[in-house]
Order: sequence, then C-alpha cells, then structure tokens
Amino acid sequence: MFESLTIRDYRLLWMANLSATFAMQMSVVARGWLVYAMTGSAVKLAWVMIAFLAPTVVFSLIGGALADRVAKKAIMVLAQGLNCISTVLLALIILSSNIEFWHFIAFGLFNGTVLALAMPSRQAIIPEIVGERGIFNAMALSAASMNLSRVLGPAAAGVIIAIVAGGDTGSVFGVGIVFCIIAVLYGTASISTLFLHHAGNPSDRVRGGMASEVGDGLRYILADAQLRALIMVAFATLMFGMPMQFLMPAFNADALGGGPDALGWLMGAMGVGAITGSLLLARMGEARRKGRLMIGFSLTWALASGLFALTTDIATAIVLSGLTGFASSMFMSLIMSLIQISASSEMRGRVMSVTMLIWGLMPLGVLPISFLAEAADIGTALLVSALALALLTLLIAVAFPVIRRIDRGYDHDAVESAAAHAASREPASKPPE
Repeated sequence: MFESLTIRDYRLLWMANLSATFAMQMSVVARGWLVYAMTGSAVKLAWVMIAFLAPTVVFSLIGGALADRVAKKAIMVLAQGLNCISTVLLALIILSSNIEFWHFIAFGLFNGTVLALAMPSRQAIIPEIVGERGIFNAMALSAASMNLSRVLGPAAAGVIIAIVAGGDTGSVFGVGIVFCIIAVLYGTASISTLFLHHAGNPSDRVRGGMASEVGDGLRYILADAQLRALIMVAFATLMFGMPMQFLMPAFNADALGGGPDALGWLMGAMGVGAITGSLLLARMGEARRKGRLMIGFSLTWALASGLFALTTDIATAIVLSGLTGFASSMFMSLIMSLIQISASSEMRGRVMSVTMLIWGLMPLGVLPISFLAEAADIGTALLVSALALALLTLLIAVAFPVIRRIDRGYDHDAVESAAAHAASREPASKPPE
C-alpha cells in the first residue's frame, strides 16, 4: 500500500503536496464561509470558484508545455512561493477589516493562474520518480495526501473560525487567522519541493515554439482513442459531480441550518471517505477491469450525492458526504492514473495540462446549478446535478466502449522496459525492488 513512500523524492513530493492541498482545503471553508456571510448569495460563491478555475482555461495548456520544456522542480518551488506571498497579503487585508468581495475574485484569479501553470509539472514528475509501473500506487497515495487534507483542513478551518469568532457569524478575524496558517503551509510546500534530488528535466530533443508544442499535445490526444475517451469521461463527470462540494456552504446554511463548525465536519467527512478510497486503490493497483470499476464508482458518486441533496438531517448528511467522497475519490484516482499511464513521457506534461483545462471548464456545470439553487432551492439544484451525473455516466459507458475494455491500463512488458530505461538514466529516482 505504501510502496512509493519508500522513495526519498516521492516522500518529499508527497509532503509538499499534503501541505499545499491542506492549505487549499482550509481556504475553501474560510473563503466560502466569509463570502456567504458577506453576501448570502450562492451565485457569488460560484463566481469566487470560477475566478479560481477560469485561469486554467487560458494557462493550463501553457503549463503543460512548460512541464515538457523546463525543469519541473523550479516551476513547483516558484509556484508555492508565490502562493505563500499572495496569501500573506490576503490575510493582512482580512485582518484589517478592509476585505471586499472583489478581493476574493482578484486573489482567486492570481492563485488560479499559478496553479494552472504549475499543476502539470506536479503531476508529470510523479512517473519520473517512481517509474511507470508504480503509477497507480503513487497516484493513489498522492490522492490520499489530498484527501487527508480534506479530512483535517476543513474541520480545522471551521473550528478555528467558530472559536475565534465566539459566536459572531459576521466576524472576519477568525478567517484572517486561518489565512495566516494557510500562508505557512504554502511556504512549507515550497521548501519541501526545494529539497528534491530529481529536477524533472525534459528530454534533449529539438523543440518548436510554445504554440507548436501545445498543438502537438492536442493532436497527440486526438489521435489516441483511449486517451480521447478518458478525457471526455473526465470532463462529463466533473461538470456535474463537483457542484456539491463547491456549493456545500450554501447547502449547510440553507438546508441544514449549520454553522462553520458543521460545514467543516461535512467537508471533513467527505475527506474521510475520500482517503479511504485512495488507500484502497493504492492496495488494489493490480486489479483487473479498471474501466468498468471507474464507471461503477461514477454511478455510486451520483447516487450518494443525490441522496445527500434530499436530506435535512446533519448526521445523515455527514454519512452521505463520506460516501460521496469515497466514490468520487476512487473514480478520480482511477481516471487520473489511467490518463498518466496512457501518455508517453514526452507528452505527459501536455496531456496532464488538458486535465487541468477540464477543471477550468467545470463552471459550465457548476454555474447553472448555482443559478438553479437561487431560483428554486439548494437541495433541488444538487439533486438535478446528481441526476445529470448519472445520466452522463450511462451515456458515456454506451458511447465509448473502449472505456469498458480497459483492464489494468497498461502493457506489463512495455512498462517494465520503460521503467528499466528510466532507472538507467536516473538512478536516484529508481523504485525499490
């Protein structure tokens, strides 16, 4: 289950990712709570999310080309350092009580741009460190670090805000303290990445311009039937699978009548389920019929989120939030691993940048659901989202039979040959026997 963590560079990368995702999950609760307390609007919550994700539409493909052209380590260290500095500035604005709605939009755009440029490097360097045979284990453990932050981060942020605010739901001081902690976590992530031995250098082949590199990556995906299908199923499911997480503050306040601590526990429960799913996948990396498993977990995701939308009891909502986290984590870990292993090392950064682009297009599903939440109610909106997720999953399973035929996801002989070649070029990154 923990094989990849025996590799020094992967341990450092795992700790850096844990710090960064812990910071991100804390900011979701702190930002969401303060924005909703200031505005009382589900649509404005969605606009803050869009500001964070929109830069991926513009910059993710460029980030993928950068990941295949320059040292990935340098990109990651710089990105986390910039996140640290910007979070310090936002914390100072909040603590001075001068925070306005547009500040969240501006900082969201900046942090989203940094994430879009750096995330392809963070993803593409993993196979270089662990070898292609270890991708399923390493990707599952990377998902576990993210999901561990989803357990502790939201709960910590909610409890800190509740304690510091002392019952004053309009207080911004507690949120400011949370963002100070977030800045420290981003700084820790930057320092951990700095100590990597593996720099993530690109190959020595002759390259064209940036636009040409981006075009080559897109043509590569379009020419590969399995990659093309995986990218499409990721887009379709994320578009209607994620509104529940992003609109959780509105559901917590309007449907459940909960406070910031309840919001933290709801999102923390989702993280408990998600980390359970990640560790299970790390254990079952050699399982067969991964394509069918992926479809099954997407349908389970839809069922759990649909039942969640119908509940008005906090205890039941916590259980269903955990089940949603479990199913969505298994689905996301499977599909991200399959995309990684389906791409050649020369193109991996650009292929992973397309998955970032999908996150940027997520508002195509989230924004209409948020408008429906204001026109009707938040429970109805999330139920429609869950039904759409189930319908799209079934349509994709029928329309793209290549998905159902995916077994382990890779050819064992080819992977062993590639891993041996990688080990001969980078002894420091060689996976353990």
